[in-house]
Parts: sequence; structure tokens; C-alpha cells
Amino acid sequence: MAKIILNKLNYFHNLDTINQKLNNTDKIAVVLKDNAYGHGLMQIAKLANEYGIKKAVVRTIKEAEEISHLFDYILVLAETINQSCSHTFHIAINSLQDINNICKNTNVHLKIDTGMHRNGITIEELEEAIYRISKANLNLTGVFTHYRSSDVLSSEFFWQQTNFNNIKNEVKTICEKLSLSLPHFHSLNSSGIFRCEKVDDDFVRIGIACYGYCDNKFPLYEPKLKPVASLVATRLSTTHLKKGNRIGYGGEFEASQDMASSTYDIGYGDGFLRLTPNHGQYITPKGFTLLGKVSMDSLSLDTNEEEVVIFDDVNHLAQLHRTITYEILTSLSSQIKRVIE
Repeated sequence: MAKIILNKLNYFHNLDTINQKLNNTDKIAVVLKDNAYGHGLMQIAKLANEYGIKKAVVRTIKEAEEISHLFDYILVLAETINQSCSHTFHIAINSLQDINNICKNTNVHLKIDTGMHRNGITIEELEEAIYRISKANLNLTGVFTHYRSSDVLSSEFFWQQTNFNNIKNEVKTICEKLSLSLPHFHSLNSSGIFRCEKVDDDFVRIGIACYGYCDNKFPLYEPKLKPVASLVATRLSTTHLKKGNRIGYGGEFEASQDMASSTYDIGYGDGFLRLTPNHGQYITPKGFTLLGKVSMDSLSLDTNEEEVVIFDDVNHLAQLHRTITYEILTSLSSQIKRVIE
């Protein structure tokens, strides 16, 4: 049976690398949305808890409820609720309309659009938003933003930082006027923390770096991270090909000599994105070549080994697919067993 092996030592190494920048574990909020970027929500949540992380970021209330016993502070990014929830949950407000949809006494984080133009209120709406949050008896516990270019060598990252710093000052003024407690401020993601000389946010949201990747574009600083997940497949059958035999849909691989070929129990139905010869040749970490097209439930390799590591680092796969590491990892099916080693 195919499985995903999670390397505990590599995960802790990545957290150590992040913590060296912050010098404070309490400043780390691990991002566990979308099944912990494909690594397994509960498995990674337990590892983060074991390391000593107290804050987590998820996408939905359901995710928050599953890990509620492991963290003291959970930010929910993309779901508003009209019923009471745990005092450890903090619900993101992405628009003025969201304020009307949240039950009173709920902890909320106000998202500000500082230039990404995706979610969040505008700077001009800031005072109105905080006033309405107070009037609705919601607890403003956080104010945050998201950077659109923290992994790209440009001035846009610093432009948005300046915008957010101005917002911090404005929020402090408004809260003082309304006699409200100051919220936590946070803006930095994985790439962002490695671009800052000093991290001034109350905490940082760390996603992809926890899992061993940081897609900073050269010549930006690249931290020494280690991939956490390896995909391992099990042999289904072995075929002894004759020279000229062709494999799979379209018969795009033709044997140049007599050889063994085996199918393994992983395919695009499991989230291992479909590869064809047009993508270029894919070779596993141990040197086995993918033969022909990836099928829905299987793929073929030039080996008869019982188990094969399909990948232990998705950077090359991301290059073949002309995408990013995030997409390769989050595509992996939640039905694949995750094992911590």
C-alpha cells in the first residue's frame, strides 16, 4: 500500500531554522490548512505540539476543531460562523460584510488589504471596521495582512511592509480612542521572515518552510531546509517486456531491449499529478525511470523492487509541471496513509 513517510527530524530541523531567526518559539504559528499542505493535519499538528508550538493557522472550523486539544491559539482564515466557538479560536474577517455574520463575543482577526487586492478591507475602511467590530461585541484580537511578493526580488515587499506599519499606528490610535485592547499584529509568511533583518510582528505564519521548502527566487536568501515528506509506492505486478513492447495509454514508451517493468500503486487519482513524456523524463531518487504516462491508479517503473520512493523532494516535480512545490504537495490525496518516522 502506498504511503507518505514524514521525517520527524527534518520537521524539527526546519522549525529550529525558523526559530533561529525569531529567537522565540511563541512567535511561530504553524500553518496547517489544506491537510497541512498535504502532509496530514493530525500528524503534523502532533509533531508541532511535541516541539512546543502553541499557535496554529487553519482554513476551516472543522480543521480547528480536530486540532483544538493541541494548541492554545488557532486562527481560522476562511470561514465565518454565526454560532459560538472555542475561546482558543480566532476568526478572520476578510470583509466588512463578515462582521455581520459572526456571533458576539467571538475572537476575530481583521485582515487588511495592503496591496495584494485579494481578501481584506481597505485602509480607508479601517476605522469603520474596528468601530463595527466593537459595536457587534466581537473581540478584536488580531490585525494582519499578506504579502504578494515576499519571494520575489522587488521593492513591492517593502512597499507593503510600509503600508502595514502605517496601519499598525492607525490601529493603535483607533483602539485608544475606543478604549480597546491592542490586538496582535502579524504579516510575515515563510519567505517574508527570511527577508527581514528584524521581525517586529507579534507572531509569524509559517507554512511551506515547515515542510522543507522556500520558493524564494535567486538571488534571495535561501534557508537550509529539509523536505519532510517522501512518497513510497508498493509494487502491484511485474511484466517482462520484449524489445519493441509498448507500455500504457498511447503506448508512448517503447522498450529498446528486453526488460522488466513493474506497476506501482500510485497515480493521478492519488494526487501524483499526471506526467507524460511531454513533461520530460522523471527519475526516482534511487534512479528508476518512469515509463510512459501516469495512470489514474498506477504508474510504471523500470524495476521490480517491492517498494519504491517516488519522491523525497518535490522541487524537480514542480519544475517538470511548471508549477510550485505547494501545488505538488497539496494535491496528494488524504486517503494515502501518513507515517511518522
